[in-house]
Amino acid sequence: MSLFSNIKNAYRLFKQVDMEQLGKLSQKIDLAEVMKNVSKLDDKQLAGLTKMLSGNHKKKELPPIEGDFYNIGHTLLPEERALQLKVRAFMEKEIKPIVNDYWRRAEFPFHIIPKVAELDICGITYEGYNNPVRSYLMEGVLAMEMARVDVSFATFFGVQSGLVMGSIYLLGSEEQKKEWLPDLKSLKKIGAFGLTEPEVGSAVAGGLTMKAKRNGNTWTLNGQKKWIGNATFADVIIIWAEDEDDKQVKGFLVRKNTPGLAVEKMEDKMALRIVQNGLVTLSDCKVEEPDRLQKANTFKDTATVLRMTRAGVAWLAVGCARGAYEAALKYTRERKQFGKPIASFQLIQNHLVEMLTNLTAMQTMVARLSELQDQKLLTDEHASLAKVFCSLRTRDIVSRAREVMGGNGILLEYDVARFVADAEAIYSYEGTKEINTLIVGRAITGFSAFV
Repeated sequence: MSLFSNIKNAYRLFKQVDMEQLGKLSQKIDLAEVMKNVSKLDDKQLAGLTKMLSGNHKKKELPPIEGDFYNIGHTLLPEERALQLKVRAFMEKEIKPIVNDYWRRAEFPFHIIPKVAELDICGITYEGYNNPVRSYLMEGVLAMEMARVDVSFATFFGVQSGLVMGSIYLLGSEEQKKEWLPDLKSLKKIGAFGLTEPEVGSAVAGGLTMKAKRNGNTWTLNGQKKWIGNATFADVIIIWAEDEDDKQVKGFLVRKNTPGLAVEKMEDKMALRIVQNGLVTLSDCKVEEPDRLQKANTFKDTATVLRMTRAGVAWLAVGCARGAYEAALKYTRERKQFGKPIASFQLIQNHLVEMLTNLTAMQTMVARLSELQDQKLLTDEHASLAKVFCSLRTRDIVSRAREVMGGNGILLEYDVARFVADAEAIYSYEGTKEINTLIVGRAITGFSAFV
């Protein structure tokens, strides 16, 4: 290149440079050293540097945050998929903005009950009673959608729609079904399910301390129940008691304000704080024979209800895990360290992928579980295996979600702390890991290891 051309290029360059800004820059960095290093870059490196410095590159479009990696929701019928999205929108609009406040105060948002009733999703798998019957898969997906935002709300709904309505639907007389199911479905009446006792949890099959004594057409109930969700405001509590005469388990519909019935709210829980668990005491509580569940005569009858609802709890575990995973993914894409989102770091991506792997395995498992239920092939061991696996994997997922969020993971405002706590409740209720493991073990070995 000629001297004249060099002078011409240098003149054109100086015309484009802001000398005042160049002077300020020279006070901060060694311009000569920068020029020396830049001159060594190849064309590709220079293009990348220019793109980075220009600041005009488009914002990177990220994939949607979606915990259903295998698109299980898309296997639903069109009207079912629409219902799923309707419930998701309800949870996002009505529950998510208030959940942390009510969870912190351990109070229940009673004002949302009429809004939940408008969804018309209680007892959707029960035939008759003006009910548009839907699949167990649909029921499971809805449970997941609720737990994805708040496990407490999903538990309240599961008690109402599953344990209470299910007990009456499966074991009640026709008169009892007609009296209770429509009002429970519309949430005009709220129910509770009283099986667990202060000294009897996993051992309920071996005997209850709640006793029932018949005298003519009247039963007298004495004893206590503990951890009874919805009990503090229920219109009816289904109480399971041991008949003193034949030593078999019977079920009773104990109405609100029945003499001898007392409910005390349990305080200081670290999980499911919105759920109003009660300590229920019955002291010479009188229940007439028409309010005894007519088809509940042994614990095996009670177990039919638990089998059905245990499958639902596995879906709740999936929802809890999915909520934690999606919250963690959103956080890592927005949180920046060392000048870039932490989601771009290898170790964070490893955590996220392991979370998604477990979540996807859980979803495919419970989807198949619901298919078995729809085909009337569900067994105790099917439900128990799903409860064991899903509750274990949920624990792992929420732990990793908290980990990738660092210190912010223990703050309620980021939601994951609530999922971490609530996962512990899921791990224990509807049968502990140990009890459900023994149910599966008995099925596969042919030997019972129960004491």
